[in-house]
Amino acid sequence: LNITPVPKWGLITVAVAGAILLLLFLICIVKCCCSKKKPKKKERIGLCAVSNSTTTNLVQPEMEDLEWEVEQKRRGKLQYSLEYNFRIQELKVGVKQAVELKAMDSGGTSDPYVIVYLTSDMRKRYETKVYRKTLNPIFNESFTFQVPQAEVSESTLVMQIYDFNRFAKHDIIGEVRLPLANVNLQHVIEQWSDLAVASKVEEEHLGEICFSLRYVPSTGKLTVLILEAKQLKRMDSDGLSDPFVKVHLILNRKKWKKKRTSVKKNTINPYFNEAFVFEVPFSQIQNVDVVISVWDHDKVTKNEPIGKLFLGCRATGNQLRHWSDMLSNPRRPLAQWHILQPPDVVDKALGLKSHLKLPLHSR
Repeated sequence: LNITPVPKWGLITVAVAGAILLLLFLICIVKCCCSKKKPKKKERIGLCAVSNSTTTNLVQPEMEDLEWEVEQKRRGKLQYSLEYNFRIQELKVGVKQAVELKAMDSGGTSDPYVIVYLTSDMRKRYETKVYRKTLNPIFNESFTFQVPQAEVSESTLVMQIYDFNRFAKHDIIGEVRLPLANVNLQHVIEQWSDLAVASKVEEEHLGEICFSLRYVPSTGKLTVLILEAKQLKRMDSDGLSDPFVKVHLILNRKKWKKKRTSVKKNTINPYFNEAFVFEVPFSQIQNVDVVISVWDHDKVTKNEPIGKLFLGCRATGNQLRHWSDMLSNPRRPLAQWHILQPPDVVDKALGLKSHLKLPLHSR
């Protein structure tokens, strides 16, 4: 210090300034490391840059899902009750009230009424009264169904709310579908359910039939064995039917031969085990259609058809497969179950006319 030309006070000033600068430098480093970097205002999350599809779906749901949720929420709710009497095998359905129904009319209201039925017997339907210009109708109506205990688990209760329109088709607001297999009917049930979008109109279940086919080309004998049917459509007021089966042979789109089984009284699950033999030359087997139809016998009025199906080279699906298997396995009986179809649908497919009659046998 003695030989340095700089005065003592100057060195002290330089040392203090250096210490201050070093302290400020250390403070800046600590602040930069500990503080969080704020995002810029112009930054946005781009979903296109996210490669994970699951993440994208969580952040931005599909528009169809959003529309479906909105559609579901604004249809309203229905209050109902269920009571099953095991002694007399009777189901009592109470339609209580509905709230916050979807407005179907231009004035912001609806004219609601309810249709009630079971999928096991769609022929029997009940309707409530129509309530004008309201979205919160109080129905307080009850309906009774005869349901055997063994069939309860196979039935679904459907309650559909419609908007009445005098001059146009009635619009459906929503529905409640309740599989009875999921319901504890040991006690009376009273609850609310949200109305859902109505399902597509299901085809009426007409029943199923089992029969076997056997063809012997050398003798030209076609054997049709009607075995049994199950879950046939109920045609009588007591919830049963008196079924019998007709077997028609159609040759070149004209009725040719027919035979029928005996009548089974008061059942929707008849057992027949009746065989019919037809003579069909091998040269004609490709031009023959076999029509199986189930009928409900009635002593007073005309017999009513329950359902039909046909087999042959013009058939499709299981019917064509059954026919092809028969031709591929001569002299061997082949049995199979088939679902009955509406009679008019089968007649249209066959190209038959209802007024055609069987030709009289020449003497």
